[in-house]
Amino acid sequence: MLQPRLAGRYAKSLIDLAAEQNQLEKVYADMIFLQSVCRQSREFVTLMRSPVINADKKNSIVDAITKDKVEGLTSAFNKLLIRKGRESILPEIVNAFIDQYNTIKGIHKVKLATAEPISEELKKAIEYKLKTDAALPTIELETVVKEELIGGFVLEFDNKLVDASILRDLKDIQKQFRSNIYVKNIR
Repeated sequence: MLQPRLAGRYAKSLIDLAAEQNQLEKVYADMIFLQSVCRQSREFVTLMRSPVINADKKNSIVDAITKDKVEGLTSAFNKLLIRKGRESILPEIVNAFIDQYNTIKGIHKVKLATAEPISEELKKAIEYKLKTDAALPTIELETVVKEELIGGFVLEFDNKLVDASILRDLKDIQKQFRSNIYVKNIR
């Protein structure tokens, strides 16, 4: 069950504590690691959400996965989550932490979908264009290949969508043919 408000509160608490102890960058790196663990291992997420597995077993599994890979603050936070019975929302907390960190640092996530892979030169040109025209000083560009776009691109950033794909053009043309007012006048 998704609990974004609760996850946001836990993430905010961890950010505040990490900033207070001058470990914000280290904890951010830990959250990136935990996010990759959650994305790569569906079994880990299922294990954390399972009410059948007891807290001690979950604690030992999390310790085995994160041993020598996360800081003491992150390890203590994970143990606190398990002790409080909130380990099921760990993936949401990790994502909320990363989002709040990006907000604090002024980092904007940009997602670029194209029909074919693009070159590094083109990526840099797009980043430059976004930095200058959209006033996004720091961006994190993620590229995705979606062959169904046929051509063009789809750009998502700051709850904005720029769809310059051929697929969209074809759908627009299809709508025009379906609502063609001239066909009604002929009959």
